[in-house]
Amino acid sequence: MPKFCTLGAMTFKTKESRLLLILGAFFVANTLMSEFIGVKIFSVEGVLGIKKFDINLFGVPNLSFNMSAGVLTWPIVFIMTDIINEYFGVKQVRFLSILTAILIGFAFFVVWMAIKLEPADFWLTQEVDGQQLSMPRAFDAIFGQGMWIIVGSITAFLLGQMVDVLIFHKIKKFTGEKALWLRATGSTLVSQLIDSFVVIFIAFYLNPAYHWSWQMVAAIGLVGYTYKFIVALLMTPILYVVHAIIDKYLGKDLAHRMIKMAARG
Repeated sequence: MPKFCTLGAMTFKTKESRLLLILGAFFVANTLMSEFIGVKIFSVEGVLGIKKFDINLFGVPNLSFNMSAGVLTWPIVFIMTDIINEYFGVKQVRFLSILTAILIGFAFFVVWMAIKLEPADFWLTQEVDGQQLSMPRAFDAIFGQGMWIIVGSITAFLLGQMVDVLIFHKIKKFTGEKALWLRATGSTLVSQLIDSFVVIFIAFYLNPAYHWSWQMVAAIGLVGYTYKFIVALLMTPILYVVHAIIDKYLGKDLAHRMIKMAARG
């Protein structure tokens, strides 16, 4: 038998290979989307139609839940991380996380090249909703995230993912196949604690273009983490729904064998 892969193995004919492809695609796609839509900051209170909170933390006044739009797709990334860990193990999650970080860097490099392209004359100014807009300036503002933010984002993502899979695996050693909610939610809460502060610390504290104090980093990071904490708890039922769908697709015996093998690391 040749040592290289056969054609059949390369066409995703097995349920396991198709499942990993689907989960991995959702993982990568939603992570990339989070990076690019994250430039928009929205008001959680405004979306819910409630009065804005006036929070004072560490001497930083007038804080409210202003979040990056990237939080729309991050919960999907968390679910994919825990599901892949559950059925395929730590190594697959680590591989996908490193691959995704490389793809994020590549995506930003392509955007940087696009920004450097000389714009066509007719595209320089466009009328949008009755207003004249400088299209190159708008394009640069939306897609041209600073290097410190890019580095902070990728670093926070990798650290968060590595911690997530480690804690998930450690809890699973004690709980076995039971208490999915504990290992999934517990690993997400810890990894998001790291992610929430690392990205702000690198992008706004270490970045010489900003002059954020540690109080500002701590206050804004804590507000952001509070939101992610609540969302992680609310996503727990969805995790069980996804788990049930996958078990039905794989079949009870195959699902059990995969989970058992994944637990071995």
